[in-house]
Amino acid sequence: MTPDQPARGDLRPPEVAAGERATLRAFLDYLREAVAAKLDGLPDDVLRAPGVASGTSLLGLVKHLAAVEDNWFGWAYAGEGARLPDDVAPGPGETAASLLAGYRDAAARSNAVLDACADLDAPGVRSLRETPPPSMRWILVHMIEETARHAGHADILRERIDGATGR
Repeated sequence: MTPDQPARGDLRPPEVAAGERATLRAFLDYLREAVAAKLDGLPDDVLRAPGVASGTSLLGLVKHLAAVEDNWFGWAYAGEGARLPDDVAPGPGETAASLLAGYRDAAARSNAVLDACADLDAPGVRSLRETPPPSMRWILVHMIEETARHAGHADILRERIDGATGR
């Protein structure tokens, strides 16, 4: 989700020879794009519709991931902004375009916080859990896990909608 990445169809995981920071960021960016790609070609009403009994929708996943990005990188690590609820369904005025733009903006803010961090072992300002503030390394690994988990959910939801599988 950065300007220097190849077009969506050409997106590849990072090279194995990349350093730790580059590898972690590249995998997170790769997964962010995998989630965004699941919205391609579907109208808002289909993207908003719950795909499972819990009420999860593709737009709901994107909105959730945008909030989680801002909460961990911005609020917890950098001490910026207000903590956002991360389980709110898309509102009636929110569209696929607006939520996807919000997700991309959140990812860009997260990447800026990462770029400003000189040491992956440095702890953040506060934590979203009842623990001391985690390091940037922990947040990166957690966000890879969180985004990968929801990318898998998005895969299943998209397959249920129109049978589309893969990236």
